[in-house]
Amino acid sequence: MSDNQRFGPARHVVLPGPFALDGGGSLAQLEIGYETYGTLGADGGNAILICHALTGDQHVASAHPRTGKPGWWTRMVGEGKPIDPARHFIVCANVIGSCMGSSGPASIDPATGKPYAMTFPVITIRDMVRAQAALLDHLGVRMLRAVVGGSMGGMQALSWPATFPDRVRAAVVIASTARHTAQNIAFHEVGRQAVMADPQWRGGDYYAGEAPTAGLAVARMAAHITYLSEAGLTEKFGRRLQARHAKTFGFDADFQVESYLRHQGLTFTDRFDANSYLYITRAMDYFDLAEEHGGHLANAFRATKARFCLVSFDTDWLYPTAESRVIVQALNAAGAPVSFVELSSPYGHDAFLLDAPEMNRVVDGFLRASA
Repeated sequence: MSDNQRFGPARHVVLPGPFALDGGGSLAQLEIGYETYGTLGADGGNAILICHALTGDQHVASAHPRTGKPGWWTRMVGEGKPIDPARHFIVCANVIGSCMGSSGPASIDPATGKPYAMTFPVITIRDMVRAQAALLDHLGVRMLRAVVGGSMGGMQALSWPATFPDRVRAAVVIASTARHTAQNIAFHEVGRQAVMADPQWRGGDYYAGEAPTAGLAVARMAAHITYLSEAGLTEKFGRRLQARHAKTFGFDADFQVESYLRHQGLTFTDRFDANSYLYITRAMDYFDLAEEHGGHLANAFRATKARFCLVSFDTDWLYPTAESRVIVQALNAAGAPVSFVELSSPYGHDAFLLDAPEMNRVVDGFLRASA
């Protein structure tokens, strides 16, 4: 494979299996959709892996092929940005279980010639990380200068040095957690039940017909509320009415916030698979890094020499600052070098995806110090 073939955006690879999974199942082959930017240095020391969140994908800094929208983290990745293809070889892979080219419930099962649907095995965050490691092996990347991620991407960024302690020099964990709380699990269960209650779901076997878009839209609406802050919602919408001067005394979207959430739900169904939503939210709920290491979070980091940078936001109530402090305390107990900052933002959990100059400065400084 030539460098031009290897180091261009919008790639797809099929790796031979079997690929063993934490839940006891396996995949006969491993499909991974991914993008790369920049060139791998001669010494292989400039690779950065970016891990995406629940509804993200590999299109981190280039237009999404379905929606045409810009990459989801162009504020962080690009020329002159903290993660710069002029200095770094950047890899972003679609997680397994998802629907943008990586093995997931919509993929074809080689044994049947039909989509896996709900016969796809349940996966974990660590399974996602092992799949990324298989991709990096394929690309000839032996060592990561850094692994960077926010939200579910931050879970992967934590899991990387715990799973592959000798392959990571630095980890940047933004607006994330080392395990899901009961509240996190509860919100996800509401979303899953919305999907499964849609008559079009049909036990997950809908690929030859109409998808359960209504249920998935409701799931997205419920989840999207958790990504925002009360102050942000009040500032953006308040109780303002949507394109009308008076209440209708009915159940149309009278309020702007209602219209906004409905729009978020409907547009989401155009680019995401309902079964993938079930599988990925379940993987997040199962994530408990301490449980994977004898019940002590510090044990997860004792074997690694990686440096860590943690960032939280003061209005994030999905993964609040207290969750980051738990990780910092565990890193201190393990003797791992860590820097931590809580940033102020009105945007809640989604702040890591939005305009956050302070976050960019923190990440840029940390990555330069890790060079």
